[in-house]
Amino acid sequence: MGNPHWRDLENLVLVAGHAVYIADNFQDPVSDRSWLLQDFQKGEPPFYIEHICHGVELADKDRKSLLIFSGGQTRYEAGPRSEAQSYWMIADHFHWWWRTNVRLRATTEEFARDSFENLLFGICRFHECTGRYPQKITVVSWAFKDERFELHRQAIHFPKSRFCFKGVNNPLDMASARKGEEGAIASFREDKYGIKEDEGCLGDKRKKRNPFDRQHGYIMSCPELAGVLQYREMNCYAGELPWPKEE
Repeated sequence: MGNPHWRDLENLVLVAGHAVYIADNFQDPVSDRSWLLQDFQKGEPPFYIEHICHGVELADKDRKSLLIFSGGQTRYEAGPRSEAQSYWMIADHFHWWWRTNVRLRATTEEFARDSFENLLFGICRFHECTGRYPQKITVVSWAFKDERFELHRQAIHFPKSRFCFKGVNNPLDMASARKGEEGAIASFREDKYGIKEDEGCLGDKRKKRNPFDRQHGYIMSCPELAGVLQYREMNCYAGELPWPKEE
């Protein structure tokens, strides 16, 4: 298992996706019209492009890193296009901001439906590509999501000393963003692994973000993570993991 060209890579740079690019060209990638956006996302595409660019910059500085754009086919209206492929194509359109070595160390993870899955599935994808689990993880996202990703790190017991969160920017409407984030953090504090499927709960939201019924194969490709991938309890996962556990 693993791409022979990537077998020496050690670190993961993970860019979490937020929307799907739907335009049939790249004449105006910063325009709202080029993306399928929810109402609260209007005006955000330039910020997404900053996330992509920052991920490329980080991967360029660390030649032992694999850059992964993570995000599934989350919107029925967009067709079977993924957030991850959207981000990869944006980077390619901008010629990787003249850091073309990164293109040879970049791939996609196309099943994640929320931030917890961005992290866990990103690790799985890294293992598929390199045949190992990352020594260090750097997550790129909205600055206001730092607490949320810290909760995710704790949920999978990944060592804090090997984890870095890079908040690139924030949306213009921070009042609404903070309000929504407070709800998300409360949900993940109660339901660390997003398993509850009652209306409005994290598991229900995941179902709605999988309109094409895509199924990942990470249980087969990453058997060391099968336990946490299949975990359906509210208490913290206590099984074996392929890294030293830290809270």
